[in-house]
Amino acid sequence: MHTKTHVSEYKYYASDLPDPYLKRRQEFGRLFYGSLGIAQIDLEARSRQTAKNYTFFGAPVGLIVTIDRRLEVGSWLDLGMFVQNVMLAAAGRGLQSCPQETFAKYHRILRPLLSIPAEQMVVCGISVGKAKVERPDRLMPRADIDEFATFVGFET
Repeated sequence: MHTKTHVSEYKYYASDLPDPYLKRRQEFGRLFYGSLGIAQIDLEARSRQTAKNYTFFGAPVGLIVTIDRRLEVGSWLDLGMFVQNVMLAAAGRGLQSCPQETFAKYHRILRPLLSIPAEQMVVCGISVGKAKVERPDRLMPRADIDEFATFVGFET
């Protein structure tokens, strides 16, 4: 199938991603591929790395998460909290996890393989397993809380 055939049923990114989100996304790409020794211009190596998504990065457990397409944005918030709780539960049991939006693009393949009903939309996958390499340091730096949150009424 042509790659244009594989598109998600929902938009993950804004068409014109504004700063600071665009800069964060670009920085993550630079740091992530750099940590793997892959140059940004090496499209073949990047493609090989991306392909690892579809084997759940070698994890023994791969979950496919769906949502009833008739539900609205509030239910998507609930689903996000559910996914986060699955990931926290895994961490509480000494496991690593990775949410993977890329599976949403392959709903036409996943639907018959997993008997996903038509009213369900594929949202993401989640890889779950033990880390092959422990990485105590954080790859992506965290933004200072003042950059993305405002607290009113908590002055000391």
